[in-house]
Amino acid sequence: MKKLRRYLVMGLVALLLVTVMLPFASYATTPYVTYTVNGYGQIRQTQTAYLAYATITKFGEEVSLSAPSDICIASDGHMYIADTGNKRIVEGTLDGELIKVVGEGVLQEPKGVYVLDNGDIYVADRSAEKVFIFNQDGELINEYGKPDSPLYGDEMKFMPIKLVVNDAGIMFVICESNTNGIVEISPTEGGMFLGYFGTNFATTDIMTIIYRAILTDAQRARMISNTPATPTNLAIDSKGLIYTVTLGNKSDTLKRLNIAGTNMIKGQGDTYADAPAAVVAGNHDNVYVADQQGYIFEYNSDGEMLFTFGGPNDDSQRVGLSKMVSGIAIDTEDRIYVLDSDLAQVQIYEPTEFTELMHHALYLYSKGRYTEAKEPLAQVLQMNSMFDYANKAMGRSYFQEENFNQAMYYARLAKDYDGYSDAFWELRNVWLKDNVMTAIILCVLLYVAYKVIHAIDQRNHFLNPIRRTYRRMKKNTFFNNLAYAGYYIRKPADGAYGISAEGHANWLASTFILVVFTIEYIVNKYTCGFLMKTVMEGRYEIASDIGIIVVVMVALTVCTYLVSTINEGEGTVKKIYTFFCYSLLPYVILTPVQYALSHILSQNEIFLTNMLQIVIYAWIVVIAIVGLKEVNNFTAKETVKVIFLTAFTALILALLIFIIYVLWAQLFDFIVAIVGEGVYRLGF
Repeated sequence: MKKLRRYLVMGLVALLLVTVMLPFASYATTPYVTYTVNGYGQIRQTQTAYLAYATITKFGEEVSLSAPSDICIASDGHMYIADTGNKRIVEGTLDGELIKVVGEGVLQEPKGVYVLDNGDIYVADRSAEKVFIFNQDGELINEYGKPDSPLYGDEMKFMPIKLVVNDAGIMFVICESNTNGIVEISPTEGGMFLGYFGTNFATTDIMTIIYRAILTDAQRARMISNTPATPTNLAIDSKGLIYTVTLGNKSDTLKRLNIAGTNMIKGQGDTYADAPAAVVAGNHDNVYVADQQGYIFEYNSDGEMLFTFGGPNDDSQRVGLSKMVSGIAIDTEDRIYVLDSDLAQVQIYEPTEFTELMHHALYLYSKGRYTEAKEPLAQVLQMNSMFDYANKAMGRSYFQEENFNQAMYYARLAKDYDGYSDAFWELRNVWLKDNVMTAIILCVLLYVAYKVIHAIDQRNHFLNPIRRTYRRMKKNTFFNNLAYAGYYIRKPADGAYGISAEGHANWLASTFILVVFTIEYIVNKYTCGFLMKTVMEGRYEIASDIGIIVVVMVALTVCTYLVSTINEGEGTVKKIYTFFCYSLLPYVILTPVQYALSHILSQNEIFLTNMLQIVIYAWIVVIAIVGLKEVNNFTAKETVKVIFLTAFTALILALLIFIIYVLWAQLFDFIVAIVGEGVYRLGF
């Protein structure tokens, strides 16, 4: 028994020693959350996309890093790191075994490294102001200094910090403080300068433009110069396309540049890194961007964010968190290697099953194998049915199969308006081909029926009972005022006079129009065509909508009456309320048309509904202003004055209501806290 116990202790000690003697790797649970973007552009938590499973702190037993600046994984599966603080390039395996050290005694400040398939190592050395090339044995075989071309700029220094090389051997070099763009150098003739590539644009705002237009030359000279930002880092994919990231470039943070230097990615709003440090092309037509603070972003080829994960290190030394990221690389197994310059280490992340399925679907989709892509997409959606990018890709796959109903279904789930519109266009074309003759025949029959009924009525007058009923209804005050509302929107000046002097101000008719307006607004807001909908699916705030409409109408009426009375206006509360409600009639009449169009128009035609909406609101504003002027018997100048004073009064009223709401909320919370404390003290 004692022998067994001794053997167990010896085994545990040996296991502990082995663990201590392997300092290059550590393992831990994932200390971060993974997020994605839904179809509404909102950041939402999702399944863990990548697991941080190891950290490389040194290569072999002796080689540690010092302020490393860049990392590259070559086609041979070796890792190359620009060990800036030690003035060398470290080559090692993906497990942290040392292979060799390159460039000692030659390099001064290596900031960037790139390795070709043949093993040649390109190094961007900032202090030496050169690009050095070493062969696979670590021997220096070439070097390139500042391009000898007037087009480069005589006063412009050559301080390379990052670089990539295409299959033709052309170097794309980012130089510090060079705002002209990426330096493109051909290896021929000792380094021919081919020009600047992928230049960023200088951004400005309207106020800067105005200032520059009105200031003198001397004043403009003292302003801060508006120069484009220098790219922060770059990468190249298997197709030869260049990716760049630029700090402070907002929607153009990430660019995908074709051979002409044109950006192929549209701005994706707020889904880009705040402080991008590095970029690398993935294996599935995707791209990764690493933020300085340790956040890692994955995008598809269109710049749409798939995942973001990672985060800043809080000195707890947890695996998966970084302090100052300076480089990122990826291997053939989709493992991500993130270089941390402050901690002098490499964090390694591996994809989860969820991400592998997503990548497999991306690969099949990019190759045009849409039917095959549906299977992994279906598995992704089984894990997370609300992962909108998978829904979008599924919809596009069904579209390629000409299953337009399913394509519309998944596009709607993903809020993919373009995909929905394309599928709807095709489905509508099919319907028109099948039903156009039926529709024409029906229209002809309706026209013939109208003519026949009209002819019979001319002889027999069988519609007279309906006419008499209509005339009796017009004599009713309520219906008469409803009809008068129609006259008001056609001739607002004359109609306003009728409201003011002829007794056409009516509480019931006005309120009826307001109620119909409210119903149409709610129905249109929540059930209009998908391409026009501006609210989230399944979110209904009907009580809030009704409350806002009522409060706005009451506040508008009261504020207008108070301001008009002070300015000797003749309108009463009833008259002002009436012309405001009557002014809503264009919305009541035309919104059903807009609603119907929203269900039958595609994305390319939806501008018609937008134009109709502009007409509706412009019509309402015009007749409301005319009504305000005529009901109160104001001049044009007085009308403008009252409008501004009313807006100011409404603002003050809104502020007062907000203050009262906050105070009552605090009072309510205080009462709840007191009651809760009393219940706790009494032991209930």
